Amino acid sequence: MDAFKPHLADLPDYPYAKADARTKLDQNESPEDLPPELKRLVLDRLAALPWNRYPELHAGEVRAALARHEAWPEAGVVVAPGSNFLILALAQAARQVLDTAPAFPYYRGAAVAAATPYRAVPLGPGFNLPLQALLAALDGPPGVLFLPVPHAPTGALFTPGDVARLAERARATGWLLVIDEAYHAFAGTDARPLARENPSVAVLRTFSKAWSLGGIRTGYLLGSPRVAAVVQALLPPFCIPAHTGVIVQAALERPGYVAALVERIRSERARLAAGLAAAQPRWTVHPSAANYLLVRTPDARAAYQHLLSRGLLVRRQDHYAGLEGCIRISVGTVAENDALLAAASEAP
Repeated sequence: MDAFKPHLADLPDYPYAKADARTKLDQNESPEDLPPELKRLVLDRLAALPWNRYPELHAGEVRAALARHEAWPEAGVVVAPGSNFLILALAQAARQVLDTAPAFPYYRGAAVAAATPYRAVPLGPGFNLPLQALLAALDGPPGVLFLPVPHAPTGALFTPGDVARLAERARATGWLLVIDEAYHAFAGTDARPLARENPSVAVLRTFSKAWSLGGIRTGYLLGSPRVAAVVQALLPPFCIPAHTGVIVQAALERPGYVAALVERIRSERARLAAGLAAAQPRWTVHPSAANYLLVRTPDARAAYQHLLSRGLLVRRQDHYAGLEGCIRISVGTVAENDALLAAASEAP
């Protein structure tokens, strides 16, 4: 069949394979669901919602609520069914896409799907930001640079000064620096001040992690009105379902649960890292500012299979260059982390 564009013939699949396990620690989800009282409020509102009517064209009420919550001009807010849609729209709009390697795979996947030229600059030793190489790349023809802060999948945290230098170079050369803050709540970082004073910076955020709404699939962009207008134009109309809008608005009305959850995850992250280092000396736990740990093992496949045999599902990362032997473990509940530590102590 010749109906499709040739560049789609080798479109890479997103690297995820489902496996059954009692304890799911493989997708960096919140270990806790939405608080029950908030879920009841949402269900009451959903019962009153007319399901026969289309939602708002561009999720106007959600955008307005987000603008208030983030102290951001509404004209610079774009809401989508997950950050992946925003990444794809940015890749479609870009003259080229620049990335680090390894990194979140959909930066490359979106560029390939959009037939946008793509290249990645390898991270430095210890997963350091390759600042000089990125600055040199930003001197070339302009495009979009995706930079996750904290970094995914390593959990590394780049220094604000280095990120600011990339932002200034982007402003000088016509690039757009997109700082993906999917995990910022767990690091205590905030790229909004940088984006406020520099229209060549945009920020991506999500409800999937700290907000306990991974199943709702909602992400958003904070940027200049010009950037937001281009991204919005590339999203389909009515793309935020009415029920999604109800859930997100309810969470934004009562956001207090987020800070408490984040503190529990940070505490468990530290305990899990120390416990793994003690339980399994052959494993190396890398420092993480996110809600997961990257762990280098002698054999990623053996470690993965051992944990799975104990009912614990983690994520192999050894298919990435530089992450040989690595698995990634989401921070779970106290009980889940206890089970993980017990299983790790018995690992081959």
